[in-house]
Amino acid sequence: MASLRTPSRLVLLPFQKKRYTCTRCQWNARRKASTYTNEIDVSEDVVPNSSLLAPQPEQDVIASWDPVQRSRSRRRQLPPSRYKFRPPKHYRGPLHPHQPPPVSSPNSRLFIPGPFSLPRLQQTYTSTLAPDLLSLLYTHHPPGTIPGPSGQRLRGWDGSSPYHKNRPLRGPRGRPNLPLMKRPITFRNIPRLEKIVVHHVIRSSDHRDSSYLHVAGMILQAVTNVRATVCRARHNINNFKMSKDRTAMAVKAELKGEDMYCFLSKVVDVVLPNIKEYKGVSGRSGDGSGNLAFGLQPSAVGMFPEVEINYDMYPPKMIPSLDVIICTTATNDRDARVLLSSMGVPFHGKHVN
Repeated sequence: MASLRTPSRLVLLPFQKKRYTCTRCQWNARRKASTYTNEIDVSEDVVPNSSLLAPQPEQDVIASWDPVQRSRSRRRQLPPSRYKFRPPKHYRGPLHPHQPPPVSSPNSRLFIPGPFSLPRLQQTYTSTLAPDLLSLLYTHHPPGTIPGPSGQRLRGWDGSSPYHKNRPLRGPRGRPNLPLMKRPITFRNIPRLEKIVVHHVIRSSDHRDSSYLHVAGMILQAVTNVRATVCRARHNINNFKMSKDRTAMAVKAELKGEDMYCFLSKVVDVVLPNIKEYKGVSGRSGDGSGNLAFGLQPSAVGMFPEVEINYDMYPPKMIPSLDVIICTTATNDRDARVLLSSMGVPFHGKHVN
């Protein structure tokens, strides 16, 4: 415990108006300038003269300097630079001896530098959401644990008819394909966003008028920052006056990377909160393989900042409705729903896995 008594040295000091200054205090309070004065002793390790004050070489020395000749006079030449490589202009198949480098390589013709900055939602996922999802979905299996036998995924025959003998097993009921097998969540396979597909299907009565297609493509490109792709009919249907590969049926945009996170953040932070009496995405929306979908009405599409600022440019009756399909790396709807809930997507109703 600190003593409350005044030190004896301070008691013996006379109380005078004269201010006592310490030479050491003046030294510590002195401003340390970048230039040395005569009062400070320069250390032997410090070079007082600047390298900029060194004398320049003579003109004849500068004229006689030839870096090319010097490099050729080496006894052992340096290896050629890797930046001299020029990738092939055309792709000639996987068996051709000259293969183009991957897109991520700077030598590739398709290389795009970046990203120089990450979207806010992607930074939040990397720093906060991914560790939280690992804590919620992780199932510990001690090393050496042998997984138990999995149940039969294909349906068999009950043998009530002699024709059931030697028949191949049937697929799952209610769906043509088998669902993905669920793997235990570890730090290697934390659920994340893979891509987002936004599309609009043109009504059959609007096929003759191309203005609906143009307005839908313009709005889709403004909202997603990706050029819209036109989907055309695959079959000829005379009753609906549809011809194969000619009649435009829909427009779509596939988002990945930065555009995907920016679009989802706009939907979650701007569009969905402004929808009146919006309950959320249905808990039944899902294909069982980690892909969820929901729709936006024309009134909700007008709430995007890119559309709202130029709302007079689009005819009100031609503003399309959008269908949003979110594809994730999750293998079931439950993990995908947990991922989107952490990003701010609301859900309502009974959750069906």
